[in-house]
Amino acid sequence: MKKLLFIFLAVFACLYSSLGQDNDYVKRPTLGINFFFNDFKGAAFLRQNGLGISIRERQLNQFKTMNTGLGLGYVTGLTNHLDISGNLGASFLDYPIPNHIAFANDNFLLEGDVSIRAKMFSDKYWLSPYLNAGIGGSKYKGYYGAFVPVGMGLQVNILDEAFIFINTQYRIAITDNSAYHLYHSIGIAGNIGKAKEPKMILAPPIPAVEPPKDRDGDGIVDSLDACPDVAGLARYKGCPIPDKDKDGINDEEDKCPDVAGLARYQGCPVPDKDKDGINDEEDKCPDVAGVARYQGCPIPDKDKDGVNDEEDKCPDIPGDPANGGCPIIKEEAVRKVEYAAKNIFFATAQYKLLAKSNKPLSDVAKILSENKDLKLDIDGYTDNQGKPEKNQLLSQNRAYAVKKYLVSKGVTASRLTSTGHGSDNPKADNKTAAGRSKNRRVELHLKYY
Repeated sequence: MKKLLFIFLAVFACLYSSLGQDNDYVKRPTLGINFFFNDFKGAAFLRQNGLGISIRERQLNQFKTMNTGLGLGYVTGLTNHLDISGNLGASFLDYPIPNHIAFANDNFLLEGDVSIRAKMFSDKYWLSPYLNAGIGGSKYKGYYGAFVPVGMGLQVNILDEAFIFINTQYRIAITDNSAYHLYHSIGIAGNIGKAKEPKMILAPPIPAVEPPKDRDGDGIVDSLDACPDVAGLARYKGCPIPDKDKDGINDEEDKCPDVAGLARYQGCPVPDKDKDGINDEEDKCPDVAGVARYQGCPIPDKDKDGVNDEEDKCPDIPGDPANGGCPIIKEEAVRKVEYAAKNIFFATAQYKLLAKSNKPLSDVAKILSENKDLKLDIDGYTDNQGKPEKNQLLSQNRAYAVKKYLVSKGVTASRLTSTGHGSDNPKADNKTAAGRSKNRRVELHLKYY
């Protein structure tokens, strides 16, 4: 996810740097209203399975599982292609606070964010796609959280007085009390205040023409002086010693007369010994080729495992390049965890662990205690009998009960993630008793990141 965010911000920066700075069409302040959908289930599926599977499984357009709300928005321009926006949205829903037992009823959610929008076209055009990124916060039943909204949208200009905004965002949770979710909105906003009057551009005054003479006082009359207003030398027809590269060092003293440079390098540019495009005065690693974002140094590899930190899923632990830079988990540990998952039992329709589950789960706790860098995902599932919301709550509470047991055995809570999926992703046919039995399960997955 960090890599996805980095790529998005890099594209955002490149788009902005390529836009012109002509400010004839800076957006006037606008105020509007929007209707939005919050999608927590689709975001959870996206994080667990990736974008490709999410699109293929059609998990990003399930409007029946989304929550609706209304928002107020304010947008004003900074340049032709850059706007700043603020939005405040309100909705009623059962907010899935991570590692917290579900509330099982809808409550008031207030979210606000401030974002920068980089538009492909200025407001001169009726249609303009844009990218946006910013920072936001939420309040739900006394729980405060923060998130980073990143996304894209489309602006439709209506006669230069109003705009339609269509926007979709991925809201990345950055605090414990906030949840990842997708946010889709459509709204309309109108200009407020008066438009600025265009500035009058006055023509420059016509300079007075002086009679022919030696205006520059260099001893060469103006009729023979190729540079009559600048004192020069006869061998250059009255012009100064030339400076072809315009670096302020004349060609007679310039060792690089065709390339702009500096006096301390005798007219040559600042050197770049490692040929990485970053001059030695700004290069912290002048003898080793690197990249600009690391000030001329190579991309770091803290754990020295041959996988650089930007691609290493376990940057602080030496691992195997074939496993994304993480160590390969021992097969014996994987087998024990898989065995334990098949031997977790609960009281019927309850989330109380039965005693016969203790031994397998204690073995899992031992594996985690002996491997301090390992983490564990705990996923609860039910069959399709009963109401979906009750199945969701039961699966979440059962997963949390397993987490609670492992914590009681000395495993740090931050190494454990518990998630309920209700009757989603069945492993067998829910039409038979045997199939439903297989679908009522808890899955355990070891990982390093």
